[in-house]
Amino acid sequence: MVKFDEDNNVVTKDSFRAILVGVETTGSALSRTRGYRVSYSENIDDSMDELKSLTEAVDGIVLGKVVQNLDKPNSATFIGSGKVLEIADLVKSMEADTVIFNDELSGMQIRNLEDALGIKVIDRTILIMDIFAGRASSKVGKLQVELAQLRYRLPRLVGFGRALSRLGGGIGTRGPGEKKMETDRRHVKKRIDDILRELAEAEKTRQLQREKRSKADIPIVALVGYTNVGKSAIMNYMIKHFGAEDKQVEEKDMLFATLDAKHRLIKLDNRREFILVDTVGFVSRLSHHLVEAFKGTLEEAKYADLLVQVEDISGKDMDFQREILKNVMEEIGIADKPRLVVLNKVDKLPVRISEEKDAGGRHILISAKTGENMDRFVDAVAKEIFESTVKLCLIIPYERGDIASRLCDSSEVLDMKYEEDGIHMTAMLKQKEMNAVKEFIRL
Repeated sequence: MVKFDEDNNVVTKDSFRAILVGVETTGSALSRTRGYRVSYSENIDDSMDELKSLTEAVDGIVLGKVVQNLDKPNSATFIGSGKVLEIADLVKSMEADTVIFNDELSGMQIRNLEDALGIKVIDRTILIMDIFAGRASSKVGKLQVELAQLRYRLPRLVGFGRALSRLGGGIGTRGPGEKKMETDRRHVKKRIDDILRELAEAEKTRQLQREKRSKADIPIVALVGYTNVGKSAIMNYMIKHFGAEDKQVEEKDMLFATLDAKHRLIKLDNRREFILVDTVGFVSRLSHHLVEAFKGTLEEAKYADLLVQVEDISGKDMDFQREILKNVMEEIGIADKPRLVVLNKVDKLPVRISEEKDAGGRHILISAKTGENMDRFVDAVAKEIFESTVKLCLIIPYERGDIASRLCDSSEVLDMKYEEDGIHMTAMLKQKEMNAVKEFIRL
């Protein structure tokens, strides 16, 4: 765990000892009103295992897990009073210093639980925001994290006030941390407005970049998937072997290594090039504060011509992660886009499995680390975005010679003649190119 002074400088680095608490409910008690986009088929064991991974990502030592079955959460302490006493005994016997809840708590619940347990209490949202704050490197990424933190804490200032003054820094205070938030609600609201203005300016820049890419008629391929499945490793492999420039992205074996969408131009040959986008990874029970804050980044995938859905075949939670990914893609409106599924990290399998054994041949087994089957991956991407072409005849006016020139650079031109009424071309065009020249098509 990283601790900070009041100016957010790192002063010490050590671990903390945590007990994890989850609630399994019947029906829809934990719905959007709790602040999460939650799948009703979510398995509590998978979710608690993921909470353990998130805790370990910030140097936490998990001492134990406690799960309670409830019809609905307790409004005062989220869990039942008997379970609070049970956890208090565990805290004392295990010498824990932090209790982490798998669900989002209100300020009042945090305050009541800390009074009962005598140690720091945080929830899944605080934990994920802390990880995001530690991973954010760009100005936009840092602003997005701060916005999510401020929006989360604004209605909880009463609950956080005493806790922050008593417990000081540490997990949950990374980034803007307490910085007087608990004492000045107006300051928080003003800061939120300032961040929204800055992010709106950043979105204008992103939109201009998208329009520029669209005019260039270069296909866009977006890597999407759960956090830490190897999207950045795939990106770096493509950059190393086909990149227009050697500008690698950060690649680490940890959760949320990528928080900002990264764009790189990939050139397979003189006629085939596309933009590859590395996107922020998904996770279950992602707070709506984070989804809203990172909406612009997440929606980069909306403008892609092809989604590459990356999954970790070596992980034990593939079905769980696939379900979460499906829900998030539906949430941001990209579920119906053309998709290629790749199963990464095949090098980590103790026993190789055949591709026929998995999901009907629509998956490609790869290792971005060793390069295994990456040639097949490249061929599959190229087939998806370049081979779906149609033979068309065009008459392009001489004053639009720029279009003819662009088609010569990006498409397979079968025939071209200069006639009185314009440039007569026969070419193999992709759908995106067809839309740009439809007024010049001759039957």
